Amino acid sequence: MSITGIRWAGPRAVLVELTDLASVLALHHRLEADPLPGQLDAIAGAATVLVKFASRFHTGAARELLPHLDLTARHHGTGNEVTIEVVYDGEDLAEVGRLTGLGADGVIAAHTGQAWTGAFGGFAPGFTYLVGENGSLNVPRRSSPRTAVPAGSVALGGAFSAVYPRQSPGGWQLLGHTSAVMWDLGRESPALVRPGDTVRYVAVREAVAAPSAEEVKPASPENTESRSGLTVQAPGLQSLVQDLGRPGFGDLGVSVSGAADQRSVRQANRLAGNGPDAAVVENLLGGLAVRADGDQVLAVAGAPAVLEIRDESRTLLRHPAMHTPFALLDGETLTISPPSAGVRSYLAVRGGFDVPPVLGSRSSDSMSGIGPAPLAAGTFVPVAPITGVWPVGIPEDGMLEAGSSTTTLRVTLGPRDDWFDAEAIGLFTGQQWLVTEQSNRIGVRLAPPEEGRALERARDGELPSEGTVAGALQMPPNGHPVLFLADHPVTGGYPVIAVVVPEDLPLAAQLPPGRHVEFTIVDPRTLEPVDQEVVDQAARQETPRESAVGATAFEGSQP
Repeated sequence: MSITGIRWAGPRAVLVELTDLASVLALHHRLEADPLPGQLDAIAGAATVLVKFASRFHTGAARELLPHLDLTARHHGTGNEVTIEVVYDGEDLAEVGRLTGLGADGVIAAHTGQAWTGAFGGFAPGFTYLVGENGSLNVPRRSSPRTAVPAGSVALGGAFSAVYPRQSPGGWQLLGHTSAVMWDLGRESPALVRPGDTVRYVAVREAVAAPSAEEVKPASPENTESRSGLTVQAPGLQSLVQDLGRPGFGDLGVSVSGAADQRSVRQANRLAGNGPDAAVVENLLGGLAVRADGDQVLAVAGAPAVLEIRDESRTLLRHPAMHTPFALLDGETLTISPPSAGVRSYLAVRGGFDVPPVLGSRSSDSMSGIGPAPLAAGTFVPVAPITGVWPVGIPEDGMLEAGSSTTTLRVTLGPRDDWFDAEAIGLFTGQQWLVTEQSNRIGVRLAPPEEGRALERARDGELPSEGTVAGALQMPPNGHPVLFLADHPVTGGYPVIAVVVPEDLPLAAQLPPGRHVEFTIVDPRTLEPVDQEVVDQAARQETPRESAVGATAFEGSQP
């Protein structure tokens, strides 16, 4: 049997373990050709396939169906041959030489002296995991990932090589850089290297400037006087156009993205008289000021803030209420103050913001650079004409209130909780974690409090890259959890100890720096709390951990 285990990856996804890469590709091809009921995405990894579903019901049904799929029909395709020129000046070249015993020159010779085959996509658009012909360059990832790896960086991680298509966080060892554009939406096939392609690296001497990924910016017509919309007077710390995201492109390395707090987006759109997927503006920590071009109907939801409307002479006219539709007349300016709780407020306008969609969505993805650029002073953002019958909503209560300094988030264990013993899992749920200032839309970075401890793994080695979900709590070797948000990488290589349930992700998206977070474990099938004694007992067993919370495991699966 090709499938060796099925693990929960939160209540709406499963991680399917397989015997080899050929089985991975066979299952992935099977799911792409004939999706399971409720299937949203299937993401191949080195030895797994992550399958996402629309609901807990669909996930439970899939767990019964997956073991019986016929994977004997293998997909055979012919790829292209791609040459990538590399300047070998990476920060980790000497370290890789030490780890492999080859020295820097030997690493370059080994990297250029073999053919590399595209195995699967993930992490970011245009980032394709390449497998070499031999294992001479199998090196561990860094103990702590860099917060920013430059675009065009050529790197090694485990048994794989790849090129970072744009600046992004990453924990791979950097060998050098290239000018090759790995992802370009202007090409018929945006990814330069796709699964099945053969890559040859070629060493060059001259310095090459690493490119920045092309971004699609909001339309700014020359004559805005006759158009309806909003002009940004001040963007604040960060203001982005967002909707509910672009699911279904994980195989290309494109994350779902979309608003970090989708509950607040739906509320803002409901109040403004829009459908739930209309584009809004996500504002971080206030400071956003917009002027109306034409009379508009607006609503603001999410992190509670003071709203001010002023006329063209800057005279204060009124304070509209949060979570209530209100008018912003032609020439008037709305300002959103820093919030009193949370970090993200959402501005909806009746009709929705009319920026060009990319891959079917108007959301701005900070990880990949896909979608509209961050809003800047002077940007005109058009409003779409109103179609159909969508009445404005009635005032509602806010969903986020100031209160305790600690936020409790429900999590389901796994898929890689078996990398941690009972003591580590007890510490994970038994102590509070502190939100750090390095947090962003990619993830909330957590650290133990001053009197707390970092988590230690129960096993050594590296985890082959595999698909991840929003809410995943990835654990790098330093033992400080990273809670993935909307713009998280499609795949990752650090073990995920637990996943925040989707219903609690809006709370996670509103965590400010300095906030304390605690986790409580629930059953992925029911979201009911799991007794800690059951978890501890499972952690001490040699059998697959997930049997304690109702997961499926097959003979031969690893703990």
